[in-house]
Formats: sequence, C-alpha cells, structure tokens
Amino acid sequence: MIFDEIEAFAAALPRIGALAGLDLGTKTIGVAVSDTARMVASPLATIRRTKFTADAAELDRLLAGREIAGLVLGLPRNMDGSEGPRAQSTRAFARNLDRRAPCPIAFWDERLSTVAAERALLEADTTRKRRGEVIDHVAASYILQGALDRMRRIAAETGHGT
Repeated sequence: MIFDEIEAFAAALPRIGALAGLDLGTKTIGVAVSDTARMVASPLATIRRTKFTADAAELDRLLAGREIAGLVLGLPRNMDGSEGPRAQSTRAFARNLDRRAPCPIAFWDERLSTVAAERALLEADTTRKRRGEVIDHVAASYILQGALDRMRRIAAETGHGT
C-alpha cells in the first residue's frame, strides 16, 4: 500500500522493524535505513539508476536481511508545495515498487533535504569528491530521519508506541 499521510503509514506498520528511506534522483537512488526501533536513520548506499527492474533488484539486494517493515520515499515537491514532473516520476516508481514490495510505502516531503545534507557534509569538511559520492544516501537519511521524528511525535501525541 502507498500512503500520502505519514499517520496512516505509521498505523499500517508492525510495531518493530526497520524502515528504508529513498532519495530518488534521475541518475541515482540514495538509500538509508533505520534501526528496528526506528530511532535513527543511517546512510547506506547509492544505486546508479538504469532500468526499474535492475534498480529494484539492487534495492532488494541492499535491504535483504535488514528486517525492513516499510519504505519512505522522498517526494520532490516544488517550493510552493505543488508537484512537478519529478514528483510524478517518484509516484510512478512507488507504484511499480508497490507491485513487488510486501511492505507499506510512504511519501515524505523532501524539500531542502539535499541542501541540509550538503550543509552537513560541508560542516564535516568533506572533500568535494567525497560529497559527490555520498550526498544521495546522506539526503536519504535526512528524508528518513524526518519521517521517523514525525512518527515519534505522532506516537507521543496519541499515547501509542511506533
């Protein structure tokens, strides 16, 4: 199932299990994962995009054995909140993934996630070459961490655990 609202996504998840975060670009897919308690997102890898089937197979390989309970895809909205061609492409990717993924999928507004990741890498004095190698999966971890933080706030407000 695909969820636009993180509240509905959180309700559909089992109590325990890691989440994966994806930052979909035209050339790469940044991948991040959380711990099974869903507290911390960590950058994992960057997939060089080819065709959907190959991309999905590589994603399956990366996530195998990680007890993934759900996927969070960064949705690239325009600064005014509207959705353009990139957001439509992300939604199409999610629909294709949903046909083969046994777990819930949610969208998370990714505006400025790459900017935040770039800033963090600059503050860490990362070289330009290294930033280019890791920016996508660091951005994926920002996307995933935002969703994890929101899900924790929802749980606290409703009195339920995640």
